[in-house]
Amino acid sequence: MSFFNVLIDRRSAIGVTLAAAFALAACQQVAPPPQSAPAPETQPAPAASAGNTLHLDLASGRVVIELRPDLAPNHVERIKTLASQGFYDGIVFHRVIDGFMAQTGDPTGTGRGGSDLPDLKAEFSSEPFKRGVLGMARAQNPDSANSQFFIMFADGDFLNGQYTVLGRVTAGMEHVDAIKKGDAAANGLVDDPDKIIKMRPASQAG
Repeated sequence: MSFFNVLIDRRSAIGVTLAAAFALAACQQVAPPPQSAPAPETQPAPAASAGNTLHLDLASGRVVIELRPDLAPNHVERIKTLASQGFYDGIVFHRVIDGFMAQTGDPTGTGRGGSDLPDLKAEFSSEPFKRGVLGMARAQNPDSANSQFFIMFADGDFLNGQYTVLGRVTAGMEHVDAIKKGDAAANGLVDDPDKIIKMRPASQAG
């Protein structure tokens, strides 16, 4: 099984291009450069309930995530199921790109693993990838998301409509910002990475 590892971010203001790649189990394929397009507006989220709120505990503190079943009901159910089982506890942030995103959810720590549950069909929406958004990682096949997810450090509108948005950070973003960053020369791979201490639905969290 293989998953999204890195994407392309272009910063034209200072004429610097930061390039990365999608990694597959057998080979690497480069993502197409983002196209200029007006960023869609964020849709108002329904009021979150304890059942649709995750508590993600890191070494530096707690991150609160509001899930969006109105956007991606199957992906939200998957994350809740795995979190309820303690699947994410101890899993590392194996790929972290400063100014872009932090990726986790692979029990092998390689970016190619997942859970024993079947892959999910894409639930793409018009919800934009803004700072704090939780997105589901996948391989080149749009219907290959399983357990891996990423949290955005900054806006990434070039991801819009290509990955499933399933939630957003509502508190504790400073703890996400503090996650150990990876080596830019190694496409964000992290040496001695930080890990998830515990992740549970708020209704189960201590």
